[in-house]
Amino acid sequence: MHKEKNNVEILDKDFTIDDEISQLTKLRSEPSENIRKATYPRQKIPVPIVRMLSGRETLGKFALSDCSHALGRYLPVNGPWCIDRTDSRAYVSQFSDDGSLLIAGFQGSDIRVYDVDNYWKVQKNITVKSLRWTITDTSLSPNKRHLAYASMSATVHIVDLGSSMKESHANVTEVHDGLDFSAIGEEETFGIFSVKFSSDGRELVAGSSYDSIHIYDLEANRLKSRFEAHLCDVNTVAFADETGNILYSGGDDSICKIWDRRCSTSDSKAAGNLSGHIEGITFIDSRGDGRYFISNGKDQTTKLWDIRRMSSKPAYFKRRGPHWDYRYMAYPTKAKSWKHPKDQSVATYRGHSVLCTLIRCHFSPPHNTGQKYIYTGSHDGCIYIYEVVTGAQVARLDLGGSTVRDCSWHPHYPTLVGSSWDSIVARWEFPGTDSKPKIESKWKKRRRSERALQ
Repeated sequence: MHKEKNNVEILDKDFTIDDEISQLTKLRSEPSENIRKATYPRQKIPVPIVRMLSGRETLGKFALSDCSHALGRYLPVNGPWCIDRTDSRAYVSQFSDDGSLLIAGFQGSDIRVYDVDNYWKVQKNITVKSLRWTITDTSLSPNKRHLAYASMSATVHIVDLGSSMKESHANVTEVHDGLDFSAIGEEETFGIFSVKFSSDGRELVAGSSYDSIHIYDLEANRLKSRFEAHLCDVNTVAFADETGNILYSGGDDSICKIWDRRCSTSDSKAAGNLSGHIEGITFIDSRGDGRYFISNGKDQTTKLWDIRRMSSKPAYFKRRGPHWDYRYMAYPTKAKSWKHPKDQSVATYRGHSVLCTLIRCHFSPPHNTGQKYIYTGSHDGCIYIYEVVTGAQVARLDLGGSTVRDCSWHPHYPTLVGSSWDSIVARWEFPGTDSKPKIESKWKKRRRSERALQ
């Protein structure tokens, strides 16, 4: 049985787990008890920000939940303002952990690093090496010094963001000719879709079209292990928390897998499996608590998961109907009503479109929203923001053009950035101090020019 509430489906079978994620979110995103008592001591109604500020005069410093509640009320919905525009599709846009840098990767041969606090000035323009098709992913090291990038090849490159761009084969303080993620004796015939630095910066973990997870030891400068993780392409990998002990992965076999590196006797033995998507998984983002994560699927949904629901064996969905390829076909109308008979997810969010490319989803930042929201790019040229607990679609940010593959919410400010296949990297803010320009997609510009010639 499912409950429908706005855009979300919440499973009825285990209310304690659903209540827990609701309670955790509320604790981090609603006013503290002290503030509530100082404002509305006898009524449980929404606390206005003005009342909260008034209450602070007598109670002193805000708690973290008070800050999150105040900032989380002001969504970054004003815009878009153009940060940059190039001649090739924008595939990646991610803030550094402290929000001081923005990394943007393009299908051409450029990765640009922007100084966020210096009016989004380009701090470094990196010309990539051995590019195949596009930059599929980038990852910034914990100390913000090294940037790893991947494309549709078995080689990952590392750039020292503070170096003079010299080449080096073994020294990770400079640019590598390339880190070979193929095992000895293998041909370099696969591509890497996802790459992540470990929390200590000593390893890189990648998911590939070889159906495998690859772990590279940067100190030893060698591939540490490579094991077959899914039945099809491994599109995404993510660390569960800062310890780096638990890893999540998702693939075109529609299964989310959990890997515990502390107790597994074999790299290829997953600690557990989570089933519920009926099409391939494009991206996974962790809540950072080692328990909850979200995933985007080609079944046009984002799902919320609790790893305590995992099972020892995956339950594969037996798809019916003709062949469907998300890269160039619309999602079948009949498939929209299909449900996985053994769905282990906590909640399902619908409204956005996952087509053409590996579109990404994320939790909103803990500091300024208490992770109250999840947000995702979309094939229709928009970014969608949903409330985690209610599933309500609270915002739809329209970039007015082609696919938005990636997006990133500033960790401290109400600023959100998206990267579009219209070759645009743009931002939304609250409230925003710039005059609001009109960002015209290249497709709209072309149509306007054609009409002028007629």
